[in-house]
Amino acid sequence: MFINAIASYLPEQIITNAYFEELNGLTDDWITERTGIRQRRKASADENTHTMAIQAVDKIKASLPYDISEVDLIIGATYTPYDSIFTLAHSIQHHIDVSEIPVVTISSACSSLLNAIEIVQGYFATGKATKALVVASEHNTAYNNEDDTKAGHLWGDGAVVVSISKESFGESNWEIKDLLTGGAANVGKASESVTLKLNQKGLVMPYGKDVFINACTYMPKASLKILERNNLTIKDVAYIAPHQANLRISKNVAGTLGVSEDVMLSNIQYLGNTGCAGCAIVLDEHKTEFKKGENIIVTVFGGGYSYGAMLITI
Repeated sequence: MFINAIASYLPEQIITNAYFEELNGLTDDWITERTGIRQRRKASADENTHTMAIQAVDKIKASLPYDISEVDLIIGATYTPYDSIFTLAHSIQHHIDVSEIPVVTISSACSSLLNAIEIVQGYFATGKATKALVVASEHNTAYNNEDDTKAGHLWGDGAVVVSISKESFGESNWEIKDLLTGGAANVGKASESVTLKLNQKGLVMPYGKDVFINACTYMPKASLKILERNNLTIKDVAYIAPHQANLRISKNVAGTLGVSEDVMLSNIQYLGNTGCAGCAIVLDEHKTEFKKGENIIVTVFGGGYSYGAMLITI
């Protein structure tokens, strides 16, 4: 599989830590020390999970090596749906006006992007598709409780789209060498540490320490496993794009893997936790810096303790 293009969209509104200090007394120093977050983006009243994704899709059109009408598979990824029936992927199909193709939206919390790409892998393997759009969009602020002093300050909004083809479209493509996903819902406090009950509008994280411990366990574990499967070591990796949940988690993962913190691509400082879109948004931000032949690891961990890793060669 090959990544042909990538594009992202961020809302214009910026929410700094000063907002939360005025709201509930959490100082900039307190939030920054514990999370690394200094600001985050918030969707406007006219925006939602669908509209942000559509903006990202419109941005990718100019970079595609084929006309967008040739897309024959759309996979949406989100845990913050605008509509649970006319889903994220359906909204993209409607927007690009391509008929009678497979359209699926999934949620595996902040690991949803990699699970979505794994679904593409299955469609490609069975000969049911050749050109896919994977769209991840999170409207966290629609569900977040800003008064929650444990997690109300973590969340940001944003969307990203990745074009993936079965065959290469030239030297500029990135090759997806390998992909693995897993679940550890039977571990620790997975069933209650991060939850979003839609009928209660409650995006909460009451057991952040348990999330931290398990994220710092499974993200490096998955990264090393996928490297071993491909006869590589961590020394063969140029960059790591981790789930953008907490800067301290990224630094801990870097320490476990024995790499410099400079290897860890990060945007949580100015975007907050953008859910399953975050690790691909950071790839989009740095795409012009990558060099041919470099290996990149994407590693994720989400609520319900889903996890995964993907190996990309530029």
